[in-house]
Amino acid sequence: MKLWATALMASQLFVTSLAFAHGPTPQKIDEKVVIAAPIDKVWEKVSDFNGIADWHPMVESVTSPEEGTRVLKLKGKGEITDSLDEKDDAKHYLSYRLLEENIEAFPVSFYTVSIELSKVNDGTEMSWKGRFYRADTGNFPPEQYNDESAVKAMEAFAKTGMASLKESLEGKK
Repeated sequence: MKLWATALMASQLFVTSLAFAHGPTPQKIDEKVVIAAPIDKVWEKVSDFNGIADWHPMVESVTSPEEGTRVLKLKGKGEITDSLDEKDDAKHYLSYRLLEENIEAFPVSFYTVSIELSKVNDGTEMSWKGRFYRADTGNFPPEQYNDESAVKAMEAFAKTGMASLKESLEGKK
């Protein structure tokens, strides 16, 4: 009887520890903005994979070590490297991923981003979707590398970039 009770307690402890030791879960953002500009004008800016520093205020500069790869120097933060996955001019669609992380510069361990444009009544709707994991993939990340900080950073990057592009193309900047 004692052996059975001991086995039951051990299994409960194991199951409980699994519940707390799950590691990171995928996070996501889905941001949209309508820009009062023709879709081709917006696409001209967005589709230039290495031209993001021209319209995104958080990006200080971009270098391209090879075709389809860019190194973003983030203002006051450091560098991260992205790799272009897909660019479809007909669909006004662009996707890329984090190739080399720098959690001190950007608190994520991996991300994929897709940007898609569509015509709307008076302009262009820009959709910016991100799928990502927090910087610290362990079970107990410090606050600056947890899910909340990753979501906050990804949202800020998308929203700041879209707002700046909107202002620039609408002639408000």
